[in-house]
Amino acid sequence: MGTADAPPGAEGGPDDGDRGSLRTALGGLTTRGRSFLAAGVAAAVCAYVLGQADLLRVGLLLAVLPLICVVALHRTRYRVAGSRRLAPQRVATGAEARVHLRVDNVSRMPTGLLMLQDHVPYMLGARPRFVLDRVEAGGRREVSYRVRSDLRGRFPLGPLQLRLNDPFGMCELTRSFRAYDTLTVIPRTEPLPYVKLAGESAGYGDGQQRSLALAGDDDIIPRAYRHGDDLRRVHWRSTARYGELMVRREEQPQRARCTVLLDTRDIAYEGAGPDSAFEWAVSGAASVLTHMLERGYAVRLLTDTGSSVPGEGAEGFVGSGHDSADAAGLMMDTLAVVDHSDGAGLSRAYEAVRGGHEGLLVAFLGDLDEDQAALTARMPRRGGAAVAFVLDSGTWLTGGAVAGPVEDRLRQLREAGWQAFPVTPGVRLADLWQQAGGAAVQAPAADTYGGWS
Repeated sequence: MGTADAPPGAEGGPDDGDRGSLRTALGGLTTRGRSFLAAGVAAAVCAYVLGQADLLRVGLLLAVLPLICVVALHRTRYRVAGSRRLAPQRVATGAEARVHLRVDNVSRMPTGLLMLQDHVPYMLGARPRFVLDRVEAGGRREVSYRVRSDLRGRFPLGPLQLRLNDPFGMCELTRSFRAYDTLTVIPRTEPLPYVKLAGESAGYGDGQQRSLALAGDDDIIPRAYRHGDDLRRVHWRSTARYGELMVRREEQPQRARCTVLLDTRDIAYEGAGPDSAFEWAVSGAASVLTHMLERGYAVRLLTDTGSSVPGEGAEGFVGSGHDSADAAGLMMDTLAVVDHSDGAGLSRAYEAVRGGHEGLLVAFLGDLDEDQAALTARMPRRGGAAVAFVLDSGTWLTGGAVAGPVEDRLRQLREAGWQAFPVTPGVRLADLWQQAGGAAVQAPAADTYGGWS
């Protein structure tokens, strides 16, 4: 956070209206200052009525003292710089982040008593306040506080405020810095076991597949010979054509793809809050995205609106040209603010899935009617694996068993080739993921991107 509005004379300059008007300073009179002023006026009036000169002097002293403090505090010129640092800037729900505040006195004179206050949304906790004693010229003070939230979202922190008091406590002026910071609270993720999903084609389960450049003479893409190349890979026809030694390209590794579909329809979920079915679906989608990126997949996040989020890379997939941590950060920032949509169906998501390449499809679905279940059943491409986690929001509200219509939808998906699982309150995604992969857990060595065993 850069330097901005602070007490009078702060670096960056306070608001001109506040600096140039004594009315604002008079509005900063504390209860003590107002009491002194009222007592002084009352004593002066009584002295005039009674003709008591001594009482008049007392009244003038009582009335003038808070006014002198107002003028002195208003004319005081401090240059104060403030900064804020979040650690970390992205935190999971329920976890704590620490906010570090720093105040530097960049003027040549010491400050008086300062009260430091930072504005935070009520979801993050109580508003922090700190009292800073006299800060010497060129000195600094550092304080910190913790924030946490059980709700996802992006929460602004700031502006930072400083309150300046006179030595007698008669007047208090408040100035604000201009800058804000943002704390991103992302869904909580659950570590998932490394499993090979049933129906997952070769290459996808390993997080890699080979892209052959030697399918035939017409498919050969030769390149110039480099020192150290194996002479057995020399392509003589291209060498004769280009007049220089040409070799066949090596097999290129290509990341497998995974699409995570998140159903955000408002009509598909009942209830709200951190323990609702929708929040479980968002957290589950975040867990799968993180897990598949760690396995070397290029991943894509789709919603029922059919839009790819965040929409970077080929057809919305990220991970291929990005560092996995950066790609996961992009996805988590999106899921931090995802909310219900007004859509009634999954037709747009169906078009997005069917219009893309084959790959693993993992769907987190809310309540499905018969038409939406039939549409979802046709989403997977032949030969690709598809896993669906179906949440019956009514079960989440009542805590009962899975209803008959939900069983019918699950049966309909399974007959179409999906691995479909009902999600009830309290179930762990890791257990469902283990069921989807069967009893055998694959060793993670084959999922490392960048080499072949």
